[in-house]
Amino acid sequence: MITVTDKAKERITTLLTEEGRTPDHNIRVSVKGGGCSGLMYDLDFDDKINPADQVFEDKGVKILVDKKSLLYLLGTTLDFSDGLNGKGFQFINPNASRTCGCGESFSV
Repeated sequence: MITVTDKAKERITTLLTEEGRTPDHNIRVSVKGGGCSGLMYDLDFDDKINPADQVFEDKGVKILVDKKSLLYLLGTTLDFSDGLNGKGFQFINPNASRTCGCGESFSV
Protein backbone atom coordinates (compact mmCIF):
# COMPACT_ATOMS: atom_id res chain seq x y z
CA MET A 1 0.00 0.00 0.00
CA ILE A 2 1.03 3.59 -0.61
CA THR A 3 -0.24 6.28 1.73
CA VAL A 4 -0.55 10.07 1.50
CA THR A 5 -0.03 12.59 4.29
CA ASP A 6 -2.51 15.40 4.87
CA LYS A 7 0.00 17.97 3.53
CA ALA A 8 0.52 15.94 0.34
CA LYS A 9 -3.26 15.64 -0.15
CA GLU A 10 -3.68 19.40 0.26
CA ARG A 11 -0.93 20.11 -2.28
CA ILE A 12 -2.32 17.58 -4.78
CA THR A 13 -5.77 19.18 -4.50
CA THR A 14 -4.24 22.64 -5.03
CA LEU A 15 -2.29 21.50 -8.08
CA LEU A 16 -5.38 19.88 -9.62
CA THR A 17 -7.21 23.17 -9.31
CA GLU A 18 -4.30 25.36 -10.49
CA GLU A 19 -3.73 23.19 -13.56
CA GLY A 20 -7.44 23.03 -14.42
CA ARG A 21 -7.58 19.27 -14.05
CA THR A 22 -10.70 17.40 -13.02
CA PRO A 23 -11.03 15.20 -9.95
CA ASP A 24 -10.85 12.25 -12.41
CA HIS A 25 -7.09 12.70 -12.54
CA ASN A 26 -5.14 10.30 -10.37
CA ILE A 27 -1.57 10.40 -9.16
CA ARG A 28 0.78 8.06 -11.00
CA VAL A 29 3.90 7.09 -9.06
CA SER A 30 6.63 5.11 -10.77
CA VAL A 31 10.29 4.22 -10.42
CA LYS A 32 12.76 4.68 -13.26
CA GLY A 33 16.45 4.09 -13.64
CA GLY A 34 18.64 7.15 -13.12
CA GLY A 35 19.50 9.72 -10.54
CA CYS A 36 22.60 9.79 -8.40
CA SER A 37 21.56 6.71 -6.40
CA GLY A 38 20.48 4.49 -9.30
CA LEU A 39 16.67 4.74 -9.18
CA MET A 40 14.45 7.79 -9.21
CA TYR A 41 10.82 8.55 -8.47
CA ASP A 42 8.44 9.86 -11.10
CA LEU A 43 5.21 11.58 -10.08
CA ASP A 44 2.54 12.81 -12.47
CA PHE A 45 -1.21 13.20 -12.99
CA ASP A 46 -2.96 10.54 -15.09
CA ASP A 47 -6.61 10.14 -16.03
CA LYS A 48 -6.19 6.61 -17.40
CA ILE A 49 -5.92 3.42 -15.39
CA ASN A 50 -4.02 0.70 -17.25
CA PRO A 51 -5.13 -2.94 -16.82
CA ALA A 52 -1.85 -3.88 -15.08
CA ASP A 53 -1.91 -0.91 -12.66
CA GLN A 54 -2.27 -1.38 -8.95
CA VAL A 55 -4.65 1.24 -7.56
CA PHE A 56 -4.41 2.52 -4.00
CA GLU A 57 -6.62 5.13 -2.39
CA ASP A 58 -5.77 7.10 0.71
CA LYS A 59 -7.54 10.23 1.97
CA GLY A 60 -9.51 10.39 -1.27
CA VAL A 61 -6.39 10.40 -3.47
CA LYS A 62 -6.12 7.58 -6.01
CA ILE A 63 -2.56 6.44 -6.62
CA LEU A 64 -1.67 4.38 -9.69
CA VAL A 65 1.45 2.20 -9.72
CA ASP A 66 2.70 -0.10 -12.48
CA LYS A 67 3.69 -3.63 -11.42
CA LYS A 68 7.42 -3.11 -11.88
CA SER A 69 7.46 0.00 -9.69
CA LEU A 70 5.26 -1.59 -7.04
CA LEU A 71 8.14 -3.79 -5.83
CA TYR A 72 10.11 -0.66 -4.92
CA LEU A 73 7.20 1.38 -3.54
CA LEU A 74 5.27 -0.91 -1.18
CA GLY A 75 4.85 0.77 2.18
CA THR A 76 5.88 4.21 0.86
CA THR A 77 4.30 7.40 2.18
CA LEU A 78 3.98 10.43 -0.09
CA ASP A 79 4.55 13.66 1.83
CA PHE A 80 4.89 17.33 0.94
CA SER A 81 7.27 19.79 2.54
CA ASP A 82 7.36 23.53 2.12
CA GLY A 83 9.97 24.23 4.76
CA LEU A 84 13.35 25.93 4.59
CA ASN A 85 15.18 22.68 3.82
CA GLY A 86 13.35 22.13 0.59
CA LYS A 87 9.99 22.33 -1.06
CA GLY A 88 8.22 19.57 -2.86
CA PHE A 89 6.92 16.06 -2.66
CA GLN A 90 8.96 13.62 -0.63
CA PHE A 91 8.88 9.83 -0.61
CA ILE A 92 9.26 8.09 2.72
CA ASN A 93 10.24 4.68 1.42
CA PRO A 94 11.06 1.85 3.85
CA ASN A 95 12.55 -0.17 0.96
CA ALA A 96 15.28 2.38 0.18
CA SER A 97 18.65 1.50 1.64
CA ARG A 98 20.21 4.78 0.47
CA THR A 99 18.82 8.08 -0.79
CA CYS A 100 20.49 11.07 -2.35
CA GLY A 101 20.55 14.51 -0.76
CA CYS A 102 17.68 15.82 -2.87
CA GLY A 103 15.45 12.85 -1.98
CA GLU A 104 14.51 12.22 -5.61
CA SER A 105 16.62 9.12 -6.13
CA PHE A 106 17.36 6.03 -4.08
CA SER A 107 18.77 2.53 -4.14
CA VAL A 108 17.64 -0.74 -2.59
